Amino acid sequence: MPRLHVCSLALIGDTVARIGARSLVTLLSPGTAVERPAGIAPERHLYLAVSDIVAPVPGQVLPESSHLDDLLGFVQAWDRREPMVIHCLAGVSRSPAAAYIAACALAPARDEFAVARALRAASPTATPNARLVALADSALSRNGRMNDAIAEIGRGEECFEGTPFTLELA
Repeated sequence: MPRLHVCSLALIGDTVARIGARSLVTLLSPGTAVERPAGIAPERHLYLAVSDIVAPVPGQVLPESSHLDDLLGFVQAWDRREPMVIHCLAGVSRSPAAAYIAACALAPARDEFAVARALRAASPTATPNARLVALADSALSRNGRMNDAIAEIGRGEECFEGTPFTLELA
């Protein structure tokens, strides 16, 4: 069964090696360096340079529709034979949002609330970025259900670095 694995920047090398991932999504602020782990081909690594914000902030990059389009295109092109790793700096906001979005996009008949509850069960620390979720809710024509589902699970536990987790796609 295909799985999405979410972690922080500090854990991507270990996570990719441990699970045998061949696809990687990076969501980091512009200019943040990341070393692509061995086993991830350049064409199977999506780097989205976005800040972890939900409204415009001078000097930062607000997630926009073009970022979401890149994410959706990348996950939909994923062959699902090997796991995918999605990470951001702490593994708390941007990467859990991207995993939630990917799970909803790849299983369009799956209930958004069920996916959000699975995310919360897998990660007590996840607080998905509301801006990314809102963009996806609109793009995927979910009529507010993705936003409502993430609001229902609420803010995750406070932490410095999120607990790595796995999100099933079925």
